Amino acid sequence: MMRSIEEKLLFLYKFARAPKQTGSVTPSSVFLAEKMIGAVPWHEVEYAAELGAGTGAITRFMKKRIDSSTKVVLFEKDRFLREQLASKFQDYTCYEDACNLQSILQKEGIAQLDCILSGLPFFNFPQSLRKQLMNQIAGSLKPGGLFIAFQYSQQMRKQFSSQFEIEHIHFVPFNFPPAFVYVCRKSQEQFVEACNYEL
Repeated sequence: MMRSIEEKLLFLYKFARAPKQTGSVTPSSVFLAEKMIGAVPWHEVEYAAELGAGTGAITRFMKKRIDSSTKVVLFEKDRFLREQLASKFQDYTCYEDACNLQSILQKEGIAQLDCILSGLPFFNFPQSLRKQLMNQIAGSLKPGGLFIAFQYSQQMRKQFSSQFEIEHIHFVPFNFPPAFVYVCRKSQEQFVEACNYEL
């Protein structure tokens, strides 16, 4: 209980200092975390990443579900939160900038990811940054890989659907603010298109 209160106060402080980067005044709820985690067949996941891991509200649930051999890479822009994540989840590696996702995976010896979870507030970012992040995400996922992101509106639906197949959009009312969970998949066709684009 005390940890929950401390995390909420910390998140509120971070939001007050950088609202566009933090995106919310409070960490993700249990209901949101369960909806995010429940969309993934974790027994099939060897490599996963979480973007915008924050205080680890979703990471905690993921850790309970994954196999001990699954390799997880966390990304968090805020230095203090990133250091906290590194301390709480010592089996995982933590990095600052998801814009460097592909080069970091190469450094970690990971060819492609099975799954990417995201709490990044995409709509708060300029379009150039959104595009850069989406290209990094699409390029890092294996064909058939899952991209699962929560947002506080459906304003990113068009951009998500331009690079992924949106399989479900779940509404989570018991979160503050209420959220939408996008369950997206990278198709084989998108993989071929990405390869052709690189050529």
